[in-house]
Amino acid sequence: MSEENFEDELDTTLPAGPRTPMAARFRGYLPVVVDVETGGFNCATDALLEIAATTIAMDEAGFLYPDHTQFFRIEPFEGANIEQAALEFTGIKLDHPLRMAVSEEHALGEIFKGLRKAIKSAGCKRAILVGHNSSFDLGFLNAAVARCGIKRNPFHPFSSFDTATLAGLAYGQTVLAKACQAAGIEFDGKEAHSARYDTEKTAELFCGIVNRWKEMGGWDDFYS
Repeated sequence: MSEENFEDELDTTLPAGPRTPMAARFRGYLPVVVDVETGGFNCATDALLEIAATTIAMDEAGFLYPDHTQFFRIEPFEGANIEQAALEFTGIKLDHPLRMAVSEEHALGEIFKGLRKAIKSAGCKRAILVGHNSSFDLGFLNAAVARCGIKRNPFHPFSSFDTATLAGLAYGQTVLAKACQAAGIEFDGKEAHSARYDTEKTAELFCGIVNRWKEMGGWDDFYS
């Protein structure tokens, strides 16, 4: 399906009449911030080791804020490649007794269940992934969805919002830690490379950039 056809299909599934502010802001999509920690860079062969997802909500004045975070440690799929350098970079210890990892299928099932509720509550019809270098996270998410045979993926299959790009525009910084510092967001380097921490900081950054744009007059009509 082409991007144009996919967008047209989404428009026909949106309810008639005035949209909610969130649905109007992003054409029926609910932004959901996702971060993954992995065993390498190849989404087809390398293990998914952690995943976190933070939903984004909107207050009565039209400003965004991070809402709810789900986080899971993941058991590597059978035959997955795991680079030692990746483990050293993330600090993940696969044999830690308190790691309490679950299968990809369980983690995605729980995350998607929560996202469907959030999408419905926001008056949207689908989620769109927000990530720092979002193509990486979307690639690993889609690969895991395919491995698990999940038919109802709430995310747009190929579009995403990239906070590295947005932060480069807004602050001249593309590294997450430096972008957060430029935005006045506290960032603890010792906590970085945990999917939960990076997701929540990316959510703060995304909301801050979108809200700053609104304050500058770049977005005012919720129902356009």
